[in-house]
Amino acid sequence: MSTPTPPAHPGTGTRTSTDAKANANANANTGTDAPAAEPAPRVLIADDQELVRTGFRMILTARGIDVVAEAADGAAAVAAARRLRPDVVLLDIRMPGMDGLEAARRILAQDRGCRVIMLTTFDLDQYVYAALAAGASGFLLKDVTSDHLAAAIRLVGTGDALLAPSITRRLVERYAGSDAGAAPGPSSARPRPRAAAPPRVHRDLADLTPREHEVLTLMGRGLSNGELAQALHLSEATVKTHVARIFAKLGLRDRAQAVVLAYETGLVSPGDTD
Repeated sequence: MSTPTPPAHPGTGTRTSTDAKANANANANTGTDAPAAEPAPRVLIADDQELVRTGFRMILTARGIDVVAEAADGAAAVAAARRLRPDVVLLDIRMPGMDGLEAARRILAQDRGCRVIMLTTFDLDQYVYAALAAGASGFLLKDVTSDHLAAAIRLVGTGDALLAPSITRRLVERYAGSDAGAAPGPSSARPRPRAAAPPRVHRDLADLTPREHEVLTLMGRGLSNGELAQALHLSEATVKTHVARIFAKLGLRDRAQAVVLAYETGLVSPGDTD
């Protein structure tokens, strides 16, 4: 079992304010004499390998990111997340006892404001796909560079999804609409999660406007807000409004679930291009 590390600053169990983040970003963009920089996200690291946890903690701490706790298995991660309410949880997909997939489901169910990044050895992993369908904001390979790791944490800490379009599309194209839990995955000497089909994310798309259908389809193909604005000849602000309305109508957490939804509802098919 893990021993949670107490937060290094006051406000234990209180998530960084989204408004504070937005204000900090606005100040930075206007070039005014703004007070504070964007607050660093508070992070929980869950992995059954102590060397991995220690390495990630050192990397993040050196870059000013607060690691509030470590956990060696899924159950400890769920308990620590409930108690400390981190902004971001780095969650190994394969752990003994409660695996990362089940832990992700429980963490996301108990705290919709928390963001989960799955850690995996393989980019085409059916359990990572299941985690994305359940609401994880993305995934990282364990050989991620130090800079990429820190950047990913900060990105999802602002509420964005961590999507590498080419890898994410390959992953979703392989497993969308299938019993991903039953599909054979890459071999590994480490304990595998119990096979379980990912939750289907079908939603009733009838409430979407034609423009929102179009935006969701292009999101499914991996387009960013800027690329959407260019493709649809809209301002980026208008695109953001459409995206927010799609998420609200369909009960989606972020773009990762939107990509899964676009494939599972047939808006996007394997092989579709931008």
